[in-house]
Amino acid sequence: MLRTLTPGRLVDLRGTTIDAELLDQVLEATGRRPGRTRLDRAHFTCETRFAGVAFLGDVSLDGARFDRLASFFGARFEGNVSLADARFARELSFHGVRVRGHLSLDRAVLARDALFSQTACGRGLSCERTRFDGFATFDAARVGDGASFRGARFGRTLSFRKVVGPAGFDAAHFLGNVYVSVTGRLSAAHVHAESGLDLCVTGSGADLRHAEITGPLLLRLTDAQADLESAVLHHPSAISGRGRAALTSLREVNASALNLTGLDLSTCRFAGYSDPAGLRLKNCTFAFTPSGVRFGLRWPPMRWFSRRRSLADEHLLRGWTAPGETAASAERLAILYSSLQAGLDDEAIASDFAFGAMEMRRKAGASRRWWLALSWLLCGYGLRMGRVALWLVILMAITAGVFWTSTSQATRRPVPNQPDATVHLP
Repeated sequence: MLRTLTPGRLVDLRGTTIDAELLDQVLEATGRRPGRTRLDRAHFTCETRFAGVAFLGDVSLDGARFDRLASFFGARFEGNVSLADARFARELSFHGVRVRGHLSLDRAVLARDALFSQTACGRGLSCERTRFDGFATFDAARVGDGASFRGARFGRTLSFRKVVGPAGFDAAHFLGNVYVSVTGRLSAAHVHAESGLDLCVTGSGADLRHAEITGPLLLRLTDAQADLESAVLHHPSAISGRGRAALTSLREVNASALNLTGLDLSTCRFAGYSDPAGLRLKNCTFAFTPSGVRFGLRWPPMRWFSRRRSLADEHLLRGWTAPGETAASAERLAILYSSLQAGLDDEAIASDFAFGAMEMRRKAGASRRWWLALSWLLCGYGLRMGRVALWLVILMAITAGVFWTSTSQATRRPVPNQPDATVHLP
């Protein structure tokens, strides 16, 4: 059989037990340049080293078993590579490997450390339901169309730093610390992390909906946005942003303490946040309410809106934004506004939120609503004292007008004729 092997031709050793001698003979016969390679269910009993080998066709190692080290360091694959359901009893190295097509390790089991740093996959990487029992690193990898780790399990630390391309960890389970830095979209919905999560996303977005994180979450966004709807954060966490960084949703988030820094929160929904008093917000921006005069059938019939910082939830409730999800009630928004004030570093924003809380209480039809309406009209709930000055000016103007009118009428009134008091002597 070895006589038929030549460079660039098919290699078919499916189900074969391969030791060091046979492996050397195959590589020598193919000039370390095999073509289409089929090694499904092959059993490698020796250290498997493919350093410098150029595979000119697709490579299939589905269900293969590696009893000792498996190293593809510096290898080159011109087609697709499949290691689905493979078993690695010792270390696996794909450091510096170039794959022109797609690389798959779906459902593979890696009992020891896995090294994928500086790997380049032209058409993406798939590790769905893969089990990484040891340390795993993908630093400086290029994943082309994207990397998928849906349902994967990581027993120890994962290092996924400086990766170029989108990455998906949906429903993944992390037992050790996780360090992820990607230029592209990061999807980590429904993940379960039992330790810390250190994430850095540049130029796209991060999806952390329904994530449950036992350790601290540190999320850094650069010109990217994140969605944490229904996430559960058991440990104090922090989210920071640079450039056009934004947070789009904190709805139904269960968190004891969360710091937000440098984020655009103009479209962020807060309704259902478990403990808004535990939020700390620094250098964050919010949406402004529309300004101008409006007329309606409710009391008061004429209202004017001054620009103030507000939550996206209020915009949805008032119909200032396109209808989408169900809006939170005015009662819940009043509590939310009041709770958020303590965590704000800007007194002007805190004042606007205090005003918003009073607005929501009045809109909710609270008791003494007439008093709230009168307070809004006269002094803006005690937070818009300029209105008091305006009313004083109006009152003074009315008083001056009345006084001027009465005075001018008095000066124009004719003097009645007096009787002639001249005495005529006889």
